[in-house]
Parts: sequence; C-alpha cells; structure tokens
Amino acid sequence: MVTDNSFDVLIFGSGAAGLTLALRLPEYVRVAVLAKGTESEGCTLYAQGGISVVTEETDTFESHIADTLDAGASLNNPDTVRFTIERAPAAIRWLVDLGVPFTRDSEASKHDNFHLTREGGHSTRRVVHAADATGRAMETTLLDAAHGRRNITLLEHHIAIDLITGHKLGLAHNRCVGAYVLNREKQRVEAFRARKVVLATGGASKVYLYTSNPDTSSGDGIAMAWRAGCRVANMEFNQFHPTCLYHPKAKSFLVTEAVRGEGGRLLLPDGTPFMERFDARGNLAPRDIVARAIDHEMKRLGAEYILLDISHKPAPFIKEHFPTVYARCRELGYDMTLEPIPVVPAAHYTCGGVITDLHGRTDLPALYAVGEVACTGMHGANRMASNSLLECLVFGISASEHIAATLDDTPLPPVVPAWDESRVRDSDEEVVVSHNWDELRRCMWNYVGIVRTDKRLQRAWRRVDLLQQEIQEYYSNFTVSNDLLELRNLAQVAALIIRSAQSRKESRGLHFTLDYPELDTSRPPTDTILVPGQPQATGRAE
Repeated sequence: MVTDNSFDVLIFGSGAAGLTLALRLPEYVRVAVLAKGTESEGCTLYAQGGISVVTEETDTFESHIADTLDAGASLNNPDTVRFTIERAPAAIRWLVDLGVPFTRDSEASKHDNFHLTREGGHSTRRVVHAADATGRAMETTLLDAAHGRRNITLLEHHIAIDLITGHKLGLAHNRCVGAYVLNREKQRVEAFRARKVVLATGGASKVYLYTSNPDTSSGDGIAMAWRAGCRVANMEFNQFHPTCLYHPKAKSFLVTEAVRGEGGRLLLPDGTPFMERFDARGNLAPRDIVARAIDHEMKRLGAEYILLDISHKPAPFIKEHFPTVYARCRELGYDMTLEPIPVVPAAHYTCGGVITDLHGRTDLPALYAVGEVACTGMHGANRMASNSLLECLVFGISASEHIAATLDDTPLPPVVPAWDESRVRDSDEEVVVSHNWDELRRCMWNYVGIVRTDKRLQRAWRRVDLLQQEIQEYYSNFTVSNDLLELRNLAQVAALIIRSAQSRKESRGLHFTLDYPELDTSRPPTDTILVPGQPQATGRAE
C-alpha cells in the first residue's frame, strides 16, 4: 500500500535549518517537516558552543569575515561569507523574539547584554550561546514554535528513499516533485508530493567509524541529490572535532571548543603542553590544525588519547559555563574541576555538499538544500567554530523568502506511480547489511581520515567500489529498511569523498595528504566539483 501526501513545501530534516525555513514561510503555505527519527533528534540538539555573530562595538563584520576566510584556507566564496555574516544580527534577533534563552552578561555594556565566548579561529569574543547547550535551547524553542503553527505538519520516523523528478516521470520539464519515503513505524513506502522540496538532512559524519554526531548524519540528502542529478562540491573536507571525550565504554561525546576558548589547555598524557609547537595560536588554533596535531601526537606516542585541562579555573566557573560537559564527565568518572579529561578527535562536520546559490537553490528546479547538507561556499576548506548554526539560520531564512516569492508560479505536482515492491522480498540475511556497514566505516576511518595518502585513497576506492556493487544488488532484491537505506547513502557519500580527495593535489584546510603536504600556490584556490555522469572537475561552485 502506498499513501499519497501532498503539500506546498516538503522539508526533510527537523533541525535548525529545516525548522527555521518552515517557520519563516507564510502561514497559508502547507508545510510538511519529516524527521527520520524523533523530531528533535539531530545534530542541532547536540550543538554545544553557540552562534557566531557581530554584536559588540569592538567587533566588526570585516573581522568576522577575515577570520572565516582564514579558517577556510581561502577556499570560501567571499560573497557567501559576507552575505551570511551581515545577516547574522537579524537572525539572532529573530531567535531572541522566539524565546531562545541565550546566556546573558550582567556586566555587558550593550542593551542585548549577551555573554560572548571565544572559540578556535576567532580573533575576538563573538559567540552567543545558551550555557554549553545552545543547540538544545534552539531546537526545543523552534519545535515549540512549529507545534504552534497549524500549517506545519511534523512527521517522525520517516526516512526518504529517493527524490521524484520530472525526468523519472517522463515529463518534458525536469523538476523535483516529491519523494518516496519509508514510514518506519508502519514499515510501508509512502509517496510525498510538493511544489517545493527542501533537503535539510545534515551531513555525513556517520561514514566514519568514530563520530561526535548522532545516528542521523548518514549523508541521505547528499546521496539523494546526487542520484537526482545535482552537483556536489568539496566533499574531501571532512572536519574532525579535536576534542571528543574519550571513554572505552562510551560513545564519543563532544567537548565544546569553548572549553579551550575559556582557557582550556591541550596536554600530552604526561602533562606536557604541545600545541604551541604546531601553531602560534596554540590551543586556539582552528580545528583542522588542532585535530592534525592531536592525531600526530597520538600516533607518535602510541597513545589512545591526549588531555584537555581546565582544572586551573575555579570550580564554580566551570560548572556555570559548562554544565552539560561537567555532568557527562561525572557520569563517566571524570571531574573536570579537579583533573584533565581524556579527549580524541572524531568526525564532526561535512564542509562540502550539494551546490546551492544564496537562496538555497540546487541544480534541480524546485529542490533546495540548507544547512550542513549544502555547499554554499561559506566554510571553504574548514568550517570555523560556531559558523554552522549561523549558516542554518541565514540560509533557512533566505530559502524561505525565495520559496514564498515563487510558490504561486510553481505548478502543482503531478500524480506519481506507486512504489514498486513486486520483485523484492524480505531479507533473510541482515548480517550482510551489518557487515558492510562496519567494513565501510572502518575503511573510511583508516584510509580517508585526518591524514591521507594516494595509496590509502586507492585502497579505499577499491573497497568502497566493491561495497557499492554489493549494496546495490542487495537493495534491488530485498525490501527496504532504515539500515539498508542509510548504508546505501553512506556508500555513495564515501565514494564522493574519495573521488574528491583523489583529485585535490595539495593539502588545504581539512584535506591533508602526505604526498602533497603544501598548498598549491601556482593558481587560485578552486573547488572540487563532482558532476553526475562526468569526471570530477575543479572551479568555483556557483
């Protein structure tokens, strides 16, 4: 059985980007927001640090822009960076009006009296935050607002399978008209139709064995857009957060960069500081530099972790500024007010993605991408701390404005055929999915991680290519499941990452290769652009 659902706007993803877009649309627009897990489960909920924005008289747009371009190794699109940063104050005011409880500073001179913190790559304090759980404060506030809107339908446990396009339906004009979706609770495929479709599905950090992100980061939107004919760019730039709490019996837990911003020091297991040997900014260097430094020291020493120490600060200060981190550490037997805590890098953010313009439009008419799934040009070769939630807000607002302005000119979606399950059967070999899942993520961690070589990438490509063939055969013969769909998408994203990494013959930002350890200064920086059905290319992603 296939259920048909028709809306004006269909949004995949219920994080900051998707909910911002939904809430900024006029209330006469019928909107569906689909979450593949619970409505709050996603990267936004777990974001700790904050949102970077120019609020003080001592800070300027030009300074924020310069810091972003520097962190991005000059691969950013300057127009996108300026567009985003100049619209940040208005976006923050909108969140304040919604009720997001940002931490205030009674000693601040300005009327908004935000408490500002500083993170790696920033030349000054400009990060507004809600203690160390900014994402949770945003997500719950946005969800509360969405539940108060009659025009917004929130559906949990719905994972998209593939986009429906005009070409697939044999129409003369190609555009996105909806998607096939697996209703996980009812275990049936439903067809969703819409005039406009938005991907706000997040990144693909789950392609790696160790990640700071929840299970939703499986690259679904990137893979679907690629299969629908959209270009992707800069997939080689995978950010590894340098400080995730290490515990052999616990899943990686992100320790906010603000700990270093407030004076936290990185130490070797014997207590020796080391970051000053790698960068003049020491503990406040950008994430790519810090992650490589930690990776280098761990491999040099054969250590399982390094240490992060803020115990020299007063205990009340630590508990007030980092209540979430402090509580989690205590649960695992660490007291960060008394001792250093063990940390390791883990896959954290996908800087590349589906190419969009300043309105969030992709190559496929009527399809938009916002948030981590998109490559807007904001982050370049390395995202600066706390610029991600900012991008979600600004582009969620920008895309909503374009959708509202063009919705009446977009035809109603046509009737779509039912999902064909006539030639598939229930699987009796689920072990194939779990085995391929583990092999794929270990391969990416070992060969396409923080430090790369041509040989490692070649090995990864051979394995992932074979895995894709096996997964496609399995997908063609058995009933779809959540695990199978995620595995299919992760394998596709892994292939895109490897192809992009193989084509970049230099080290820049988050892509570091021992075979080409220096920047290529012989030409202007170029994006790595992949085009479906064509060899990889380089150029500005516009």
